[in-house]
Amino acid sequence: MNMIKNNPYPYSFDNKRYQTYNYFTHVTYGQKAFKVSIDAGFTCPNRDGTCGSGGCNFCSDRGSGDMILKDRDLELQIDHSEAIMLNKWPDAARIAYFQAYTNTHAPLEELMDLYTPFFNDDRFVGIDIATRSDCLDDDKIAYFKSMNQLKDLTIEIGLQSIHKETGVWMNRGHDLDSVESCIQKLKQAGIRTCIHIINGFPVETPAMMLETADFVARIKPDMIKIHMLHIINDTKLGYQYKKNPFAMLTREAYIDIVVQQIERLPQDMVIARLTGDGIGADLLAPDWTRRKTVVLNDIDKLMVERNTWQGKYYQREITQ
Repeated sequence: MNMIKNNPYPYSFDNKRYQTYNYFTHVTYGQKAFKVSIDAGFTCPNRDGTCGSGGCNFCSDRGSGDMILKDRDLELQIDHSEAIMLNKWPDAARIAYFQAYTNTHAPLEELMDLYTPFFNDDRFVGIDIATRSDCLDDDKIAYFKSMNQLKDLTIEIGLQSIHKETGVWMNRGHDLDSVESCIQKLKQAGIRTCIHIINGFPVETPAMMLETADFVARIKPDMIKIHMLHIINDTKLGYQYKKNPFAMLTREAYIDIVVQQIERLPQDMVIARLTGDGIGADLLAPDWTRRKTVVLNDIDKLMVERNTWQGKYYQREITQ
């Protein structure tokens, strides 16, 4: 619990006024833990014709796996990711993170063949699986419920926005009800949940971004990841941007929105991410996202300046 003088937020052991992933791993595993990113070779139902084609307009051809070693051998990927992370945190625990594309988009038998060995692998204290709500039926959830008895499991669901017009704009391919139903089923199965949202869609106002945070507060997953929209080269959105550039959130506007979102979230929800990493030479905009540490520090500074913290307005906002 909080040991820092003048920090009103309880789930912290440093100056952070929100519950960081670092705090969560120390409380859960008794030590720092990092994620070992893995591309298991899945595709996406919004790419292969199951529910659409072309994928979300912001998504690269690596399906969020841009930082993963481009090799089909999973052990080589694991070695590559571990080497990078162990250089920073040599004594940290490891979590196997199936990150790229939609990691439950396959028949149950194939999922069992892939994941069961990882749940029995002593190298990892936990398993983290990123997927879509329309790729988790009852049988798959039942399987993951049984695996959750063997090893700590988190399932991450991409929401991005609650607004229908935004879903159409980004070619998302599923509706809001699918996300809410999936989160509730996972929670009933005792599986930890995480939702991803994105700020900065050019078809949204700041008020719309706050409405997405209010929705997340209401359905209350265990974790949330907040991202800024990245314009990546060789994506549909990248081609559109280069042809007709549009205004994007400034760093100051993004930080202001994030702080307001944090204020509206439950105090005990883990804030697993507050901004994404700029993808090297492939990032077209916004350039300020390359300075991740600066963004995080400025979020901390603004929260102190406003004397605010995670959950300060949670009860009031969700009951209005």
